[in-house]
Amino acid sequence: MTETKEMILKKCNAICKNTLMETLSIEFVDFTEDSITARMPVNSKVHQPDGVLHGGASVALAESVGSAGAMIFMSDRNVSIRGIEIAANHVKGIREGYVYAKATILHKGRTTQLWQIRIVNEKDQLISLVKLTTLSLPL
Repeated sequence: MTETKEMILKKCNAICKNTLMETLSIEFVDFTEDSITARMPVNSKVHQPDGVLHGGASVALAESVGSAGAMIFMSDRNVSIRGIEIAANHVKGIREGYVYAKATILHKGRTTQLWQIRIVNEKDQLISLVKLTTLSLPL
């Protein structure tokens, strides 16, 4: 049986329990054949002292959504996914609302995967652009 979009999102949200993703209130909201999207509220839990979104929270969101995507797209193999390199450019600040991180796979290798993650605000304005490399390790 092929998993539906709803089943995949439910599985992704279930694995967030008792993790950093739950602490940051990250929620997976969309899935396509080559991307996955999660959202995170911007509030005092993820602010820098001056009241804007912390770059580290953005990077945690990006790695979470990219790693979940790798887990889903490599599901036909018995592997564990690890992020091995991440680079982020933060281009716009945000103080409240939600940010949405859409991870799109650029390279789906047997061992490594390359992801582009665009983090945008509710007006679809770019907040951060992230590149993530993941590694598939045999279990």
